[in-house]
Amino acid sequence: IKDADAVGTNANDRCGDIMKVYLKVKDNKIKDIKFHTLGCPSAIASSDVLCELAKGKTLEQAEKIDNKEIVKELGGLPVIKLHCSVLGEQTLKDAIKNYREKQARKSK
Repeated sequence: IKDADAVGTNANDRCGDIMKVYLKVKDNKIKDIKFHTLGCPSAIASSDVLCELAKGKTLEQAEKIDNKEIVKELGGLPVIKLHCSVLGEQTLKDAIKNYREKQARKSK
């Protein structure tokens, strides 16, 4: 997203997946969310579903999205690929944290 309000980045050192989530926030709601993921199809699918789940939600609602919800929306993941959904959850939370830190700096 051009001029994103926040960016979250996370990686899984064991498999090499890297995920970035970009947020546009207005009135405490995620107005737009995009991802850039370098990884296996399960990581890419987890990123995509994460964005679908988070778009339009408040930051507080989006923070409650967990890997189980991502897996459910995907219709399941092999056990060996569950870490992809965890990576998605963590990256979204990192983006929200990044947004809040930027807002706190602006208000000082």
